[in-house]
Amino acid sequence: MTKVVLSSDHAAIDLRRAVADHIKAQGFEVEDIGPQTPESTHYPKHGQAAAEAVASGRADLGIILCGTGQGIMMAANKVKGIRCGVCSDTFSAAMIRQHNDANMLSLGARVVGEGLALSIVDAFLGAKFEGGRHATRVDMIEG
Repeated sequence: MTKVVLSSDHAAIDLRRAVADHIKAQGFEVEDIGPQTPESTHYPKHGQAAAEAVASGRADLGIILCGTGQGIMMAANKVKGIRCGVCSDTFSAAMIRQHNDANMLSLGARVVGEGLALSIVDAFLGAKFEGGRHATRVDMIEG
């Protein structure tokens, strides 16, 4: 069973919970390590914590959220072995898995509504890395 770690800052708690419920219903194992209360919190620590769970192998994939998805994605990408992209459409979500072997997805709770967010998550989780010429490029990213 694929294990997905989720985290967010205070701006995305409700959407994170909706994503967690959605993917649990599809049979994914979910570890939600995000904040549970709406007090202001710092997205970098939440992005890093989720990224470390993926990089260590404790989780297979990660989904992180903040207001725009940008800041938390930047924090996650500082962790060696993480390839995280922020997406606001389903095409990009599928492509970051198929071409970039992304192991984390970032969403902006102030950018996409719940319905679109769940479709983006489905596209990300349903796509598989194509390898081939893309593997050479991923190796270049990993440096």
